[in-house]
Amino acid sequence: MTAKTGAVIAISSHVMRGAVGNRAIVFALETLGLATWSVPAIVLPYHPGHGASTRLTFDDAGFARALAELGSSRWRGEISAIISGYIAGPRQAEAIAALVERLKADNPGVTYLCDPVSGDERGLYVPEETAAAIRDRLLPLADIATPNRFELSWLTGRSIDDNSAAVDAALALGPREVVVTSAHAFIRDGVAALYVDDRQAVLAEHGRLENPPNGLGDLFSALYLAARLAALSPAQALEKSTASVYEVLARAVREGADELQLERNTSGFTAPFAKVGLRQLMHPARHRRRK
Repeated sequence: MTAKTGAVIAISSHVMRGAVGNRAIVFALETLGLATWSVPAIVLPYHPGHGASTRLTFDDAGFARALAELGSSRWRGEISAIISGYIAGPRQAEAIAALVERLKADNPGVTYLCDPVSGDERGLYVPEETAAAIRDRLLPLADIATPNRFELSWLTGRSIDDNSAAVDAALALGPREVVVTSAHAFIRDGVAALYVDDRQAVLAEHGRLENPPNGLGDLFSALYLAARLAALSPAQALEKSTASVYEVLARAVREGADELQLERNTSGFTAPFAKVGLRQLMHPARHRRRK
């Protein structure tokens, strides 16, 4: 992958207070020098985990028209990548898919990262029809996907009891690069992210910190995309992005913050001090080569 310096279209939720969704994504991308076109899928005063929050929504037709206008604008040649996270409904998935298809038709080199934000270990937190639209319309167009373990299981219909199952599910998901952001760690009380493509499986892991603020997945996806656009190898991008997120998380937990304090941790985006363990896992392609 050669370095790309064009603009990134970022589509996700927007909060007035906090560092989740597009607040985390756009901040990280712009801090790393990438021009970013921010598209809110929904607007909230803060993350719903903090309490009741009013949802400011867009009509589906208007949202689709706005994305179509971006995709046909005279500046569309500036775009090098698209990243999508939380979406507010299946019609938004259709509009995003149409945008990706239009931009890739103009420039097949445009990179699309789909973070299929839809649930966690407690189950789906979006309507099933929204999760299905992400699976059926967005993931087939994605070059990179960053599901957590629950999302990967739901999207593929597979049980993921260990990292071998996670590798198989990631290969079945479709995108050429998949990072499972809550894989099984080998270290005691650890947290792991697992990178999988058609040739390798690489695990990055670090110690678990209790009571983490929200937004870690959004931040990871943005940092990983930026690293790949900067032509870091997948393993390098995995290691750097995981270390950056861990550094931001550790500071927030240490200070008792209820949100990630991104504005105070920008140095960690480019040169994190935090260390993570990296290991190669067995991949089905290796089994084939041995036969």
